[in-house]
Amino acid sequence: MPRRRTSLKSNRVNKRKHTRNLKVKVTLKKAIKKFQELLSEKNGDEAKKFITKVFSQLDKAAKKNIIHPATANRRKSRLMRRLNKSA
Repeated sequence: MPRRRTSLKSNRVNKRKHTRNLKVKVTLKKAIKKFQELLSEKNGDEAKKFITKVFSQLDKAAKKNIIHPATANRRKSRLMRRLNKSA
């Protein structure tokens, strides 16, 4: 347990940031899973509409430095490739 006031405050701040980042990551994972389920159920039209939401969430997470921008681009590329392959 830290003793200094600044260390205590940084622990509080880190905890808040961790929960916020975790929430963004969980919602992102859920969106990706939903998109993959749409593809596996052969709902191409719904998947095409939903991919814009997934891309938006990936871009927002990259903008907030929750995930690396290259990771977001790689995931978008792979999801788009799966969409094109299924269509």
